[in-house]
Amino acid sequence: MAFLDYHHPWTFTFGILGNIVSFFVFLAPVPTFCRIYRKKSTEGFQSLPYLVALFSCTLWLYYAFLKGNSFLLITINSFGCVVEMVYIAIYIAYASKAARNPTIKLFVLMNMGSFFLLILVTHFIPNEDARTVVFGWICTTISVSVFAAPLSIVARVVRTESVEFMPFSLSFFLTLTAIMWFGYGFFGKDWCIMIPNIVGFVLGLCQMALYGYYRNKEMIIVKDEKIPQRVPSIIVLTPLGGGGGVSEVHPVAIDIPPLVDGGEPRAGEQQQPQPLQLPEGAAELVGSVDDLRAKGDPGV
Repeated sequence: MAFLDYHHPWTFTFGILGNIVSFFVFLAPVPTFCRIYRKKSTEGFQSLPYLVALFSCTLWLYYAFLKGNSFLLITINSFGCVVEMVYIAIYIAYASKAARNPTIKLFVLMNMGSFFLLILVTHFIPNEDARTVVFGWICTTISVSVFAAPLSIVARVVRTESVEFMPFSLSFFLTLTAIMWFGYGFFGKDWCIMIPNIVGFVLGLCQMALYGYYRNKEMIIVKDEKIPQRVPSIIVLTPLGGGGGVSEVHPVAIDIPPLVDGGEPRAGEQQQPQPLQLPEGAAELVGSVDDLRAKGDPGV
């Protein structure tokens, strides 16, 4: 079959493995949207990760059509487009007006306006091969920029010496997915796919190394750092289906007693229990952040 005509057998092998891993990563937010459906509210969840994921999938899907002989890129990114559209539709259906309007505006500007503008601009490139290369590097640039988000979590781990908000499974799947799609790009001699996954692989290794170093240490609070009473945590997943990036942002909050000089809690507030209780095995699945919200204290 022509659509499975790959020049190297390892290209097909890594493409299949990449599809399998990315398939499950795309489904990681399902518990989040089951929660939204049950509660008929989006609560503190954000729509931006799913809009970015859809944008990435559409870009790589169009790149796959331009390139040709990229059936495995088409399958995973087609699946990603459908799944992310469902997520966004559910979010819009149950979001408050204040959250719904920006989501719709961003969808129109980014997922429709920017996408079709890129197609229109590259369409005027007369040479078909040059058009594919240019669009591929556009996809690569956008995918690499997605990796800036996890750096905030890395910085927090170093600052607090705690991996509470960086479960090992997230870093592991980031690294595993990057390896699969890097292999696909390497044997297919496609730098546009290799480069973002090199970044993903390095970032994943760094996160796992930090996890190993700080996993047995207790979280510390920097004395001079102004800490709000509710501290949001952002955890980013990047399935990299076809070299693209998908960011899943899940807000997690901890109530911290107000501090006085010296870093000690005020009198009468030392006995307040912390509402966030992390269950055992919270990091055993990529979507475990959602499990924390579902299984933990209702105040989380």
